[in-house]
Amino acid sequence: MASIRSRNNKLLFDFTYLGIRCREQTALVDNRLNRSRLGALLSNIEAEIRLNRFVFRKYFPSSPRCPLFAEADAKVDQQLIDSLNTAPTKLLTNIPTFNIFAAEWLAENRIQWKLSHFKNVSMIFENYLMPEFGHLRLNDIARPQLMKFRAGIMSPKRRGTTTKVSNDWINHVMTPLRGILNEAALRYDFPSPFINIKPLKIDKTPIDPFSLGEVQFFLSHIRADFRNYYTVRFFTAMRTAEIDGLKWQYVDFSRQEILIQETLVDGNVETPKTSASYRAIKLSPPVLTALEQQKLITGNQTYVFCNGQGNPLDHRNVTKRVWYPALDRMGLKRRRPYQTRHTCATLWLAAGESPEWISRQLGHSTTKMLFEVYSRYVPNITRQDGSAFDRLIEHFQIESPGDANHE
Repeated sequence: MASIRSRNNKLLFDFTYLGIRCREQTALVDNRLNRSRLGALLSNIEAEIRLNRFVFRKYFPSSPRCPLFAEADAKVDQQLIDSLNTAPTKLLTNIPTFNIFAAEWLAENRIQWKLSHFKNVSMIFENYLMPEFGHLRLNDIARPQLMKFRAGIMSPKRRGTTTKVSNDWINHVMTPLRGILNEAALRYDFPSPFINIKPLKIDKTPIDPFSLGEVQFFLSHIRADFRNYYTVRFFTAMRTAEIDGLKWQYVDFSRQEILIQETLVDGNVETPKTSASYRAIKLSPPVLTALEQQKLITGNQTYVFCNGQGNPLDHRNVTKRVWYPALDRMGLKRRRPYQTRHTCATLWLAAGESPEWISRQLGHSTTKMLFEVYSRYVPNITRQDGSAFDRLIEHFQIESPGDANHE
């Protein structure tokens, strides 16, 4: 049986061809990555041997066994030439159209995707890819057509508007297109047209966090039934899907922690964004107080923040009906609700907390993103346990203006 073996810590191929055992040495050291690479190559060799398309010298041009297989190599070369000359399209007759293969590809990948991602990719296929490529055979799609398609996405779709689609969204559209064409090229043995088409550059959007004074003013004037909600958002750096999906079972008052174990995306319970997103968030005093007050209101429900029927909040509705009207009424600059996460991160940095600790609280696997996004907020002196942040907000108070200011 064909295998990848090691000799003197260098990997070698071990397979049988035309009844002859071939052990071909490589210069690659024995490690997991190199074994994976050679394993894929060995699979190709075995497939070509079964199909009588294997040319020994193509894989091992410096091997002393090349003369031994010269006649067999020449025979295979001639067979391929004859096949192409007599029936130039015969080898490609089994290649399906884009729309047929798309259904198969989506079904195969759905098992590894979150439901929200599957819905997003399906929407891209329906609105962008199927109208453009659905009727074409996969091998008929050429690189110039892909470049033209990408350029066309940039153009405004509605008459009378000059708004262009963002580079980030264009990359999102092109990603599944690249995936399906590369997979089809492997399965049906034709050159992938998605060659050297790099993602468009995405300009970094500067963060726009609130100052501590603005946070205090906002929380003092926001309607009472959302004060606890926004206190938690401002002082935990939770993502929208994380606070939407927060259940009481994940609030640990004894350890003063929130455990991030689930998220809620478009009404569907899903796993957190990344493996690092599974984390325990330390509760600062204002958050602990807000959750204790919220426990009296929704403690008999599943979700911490929910409507009268116990269903989780619809963040789009909250943003439209509560967040933006409140900012306008208070005379504060309009910002997306996600800026509450940036605000908390910058307050932690201002307090002198350790970047490593902050990264764990944010759900980042390393400090790389922290320094990239918040570089100008990083101080020189740091702490490591969250106590500096507690001291920063030690005298923080939320003053209720009374029911008159409630929406």
